[in-house]
Amino acid sequence: MELWVPITIFAAFCQNMRSALQKHLRGRLSTSGATFSRFFYAVPFAALYATGLAVLAGYPMPQPNGAFFGYALLGGLTQIIATALLLYLFGFRNFAVGTTYSKTETVQTAIFGIVILGDPIGLGASIAILVSLVGVMAISVATTDIRARNLLQSLTEKTALIGIASGAFFGISAVSYRGASLSLGGEGFLMQAAFTLACVTVFQTLVMAVYMRLREPGQVTAVFRAWRVSAWAGITGMIASACWFTAMTIQNAAYVRALGQVELLFTFAASIFLFHERPNRFEVTGIALVVAGILLLLLH
Repeated sequence: MELWVPITIFAAFCQNMRSALQKHLRGRLSTSGATFSRFFYAVPFAALYATGLAVLAGYPMPQPNGAFFGYALLGGLTQIIATALLLYLFGFRNFAVGTTYSKTETVQTAIFGIVILGDPIGLGASIAILVSLVGVMAISVATTDIRARNLLQSLTEKTALIGIASGAFFGISAVSYRGASLSLGGEGFLMQAAFTLACVTVFQTLVMAVYMRLREPGQVTAVFRAWRVSAWAGITGMIASACWFTAMTIQNAAYVRALGQVELLFTFAASIFLFHERPNRFEVTGIALVVAGILLLLLH
């Protein structure tokens, strides 16, 4: 098994934990506040991780260049924009259409990977990504009255276009992070990923802090007060991001994001075994397609 596979699966698991903690925080903080807590409390851990690799493991600290800063800033900004667009969708009555189209992130990541970094996508991987995409979209509409025909008819609606834009920005972000790590050069992919993560996390924290101070005064203080849960959100978020960045440093970002959909399997399993929920046929079909897509990706 290639190293990027278990790293990506662990990243998806940690992201599930971070998401659960952020949902818990939504009772005390705004949506932006919960998002900010993820960045703010991750900064010291990201810095310690990169420093530890340098001091304890002997990895040389990278020398950033213009390409690194360009990719890192682009990745950090596009991730914030993508998240903002996704949150904006929830203000619409038919937000399900938009969130479903945002799932095209994996396909768009593949396209941007080819355009920006020249990362090739084989036929087998392309089929695997498309199969899992259909599965994810099926899960997204499983509890709504939206079906394939409705989705196609809604393609030009505002919510659909916002969802596609969100997926595009997430795709650009993933490819940019890979580009930032690779631009550092050297053989130590762990340090490349760790250094990129630390720089991006600091940048995103500063951007979010300025935004919150201007648009949601008082939320930064609320984040400080909720430090007990927020710190755990930061730790799990940092671990998840470190794994994502590491996997995307050693493998095509589109492959990593496609395999990362294993997160849905964790959520699906929890809903059945922990919350005793009964899935409908669209959810079962969607999960089956996601599993098939992941297997095709790993076996191609």
